[in-house]
Amino acid sequence: MALTELHYENSTVYTASNVREDFPNYNKHKQEAKENTRTKLLKRVPLERLMDLKIDYAFKQLFGNERNKDITVVLLNAILQKTDRGRIKDVAFMNTESGREYVDDKLSRLDLLVITDAEERINVEIQFTDKYDMVKRSIYYWSRIYDNILKKNMDYKELRPVISINILNFDVFSQTERLHTTYHLYEDEDKYKLTDIMEFHFIEMTKLIRDWKDDKLDPWNDALARWLLMLGMVDHRNRKVYDDIFNELEEISMKDKSLRSAFQNWEELSMEEEQRLAYESRLKQVLDEEAYQRNKELFAQEKEMFAAEKNDFIEKKKKFTEKEEELTEEKKVFTQEKEIFIQKKKIFAQEKELITLEKELLNQERELLRQEREQPDRELDQEKKDFEQRKEGIEHKKRDLEQQKKSLTRLENIKNQQLDR
Repeated sequence: MALTELHYENSTVYTASNVREDFPNYNKHKQEAKENTRTKLLKRVPLERLMDLKIDYAFKQLFGNERNKDITVVLLNAILQKTDRGRIKDVAFMNTESGREYVDDKLSRLDLLVITDAEERINVEIQFTDKYDMVKRSIYYWSRIYDNILKKNMDYKELRPVISINILNFDVFSQTERLHTTYHLYEDEDKYKLTDIMEFHFIEMTKLIRDWKDDKLDPWNDALARWLLMLGMVDHRNRKVYDDIFNELEEISMKDKSLRSAFQNWEELSMEEEQRLAYESRLKQVLDEEAYQRNKELFAQEKEMFAAEKNDFIEKKKKFTEKEEELTEEKKVFTQEKEIFIQKKKIFAQEKELITLEKELLNQERELLRQEREQPDRELDQEKKDFEQRKEGIEHKKRDLEQQKKSLTRLENIKNQQLDR
């Protein structure tokens, strides 16, 4: 939806019909502002002593105060101009504690809750620290406020819109570079709005500062930009004050009475000792919570890293054990191969011995045949008997050798089966 251009009227502070102001010759005006002697906006406190308005306590004390109602109306109109809602003329501050319906219900404390002259309720939440649940938290707060509207004997048609404004000191939406995004209920295909009773605004201050540094903001002509820059000017988390933002807003405040009034009330708030002590206490609490959250996240990361390292160690140990088992198996196979080799060597020696014995037996047989031919009458019974005994002994050794070969074959088969596994 296009941003509606609105204008301050010079006649009033916050009852103007529009929220955008056009200063002619913007660049020339900026140059003259740098050259001219400036009227100091802050009279009594240095910039660094101003409260950081992104801390909920400071924000509520400035914008949730009845005497500052005028600037609250201007801020709300500047934010709501984007969705073309009717201009707010007046607001009434409401109780910011959303009570429990049942004992076990969660107690909700809102930063700022107002009801407008059109009976619309507006909840403004200023969130300094990212707690990773801002969208759901915003919907929950919206639902409690909407639920509280309906009283006994009321008709549903009497329910009025609830608008949720979330000013966040961190990024939420990576899908867009825009610092201010709005959300409603729409039909999925034709995209028409279902109802105007629900409206959400998310303002990401980190993107605001980025756009300021990139010279994409025009606070002279954009009321929302100047008010948000006022909120972002002091950064107590990083102990920083943006002097360039202050210088710009100081010049604008010479023409913008509402902005000048806001600075003056901001200065007074920052000077009051009791308020200052309460602010410092709240700031410390917020920063301590941030430190605790960071430590918790670091501990979770370290725990995750330790778990990953442990898993890696277990995996490496498993692989080492598997490798060790493989080596043990290979060693076993090698031992079997060595045993097979020794047995083969032994069999080979026995075969060699048998060949020698068979050769000798053959020679002996030849000799006996020769003697029979040359001396037919000679008695050779003893020699034949010795020959048969030797022959029988050789046959016995051959049978033993064949048995050893079979055993060796079985051993080789077992080894091959192990290798196949």
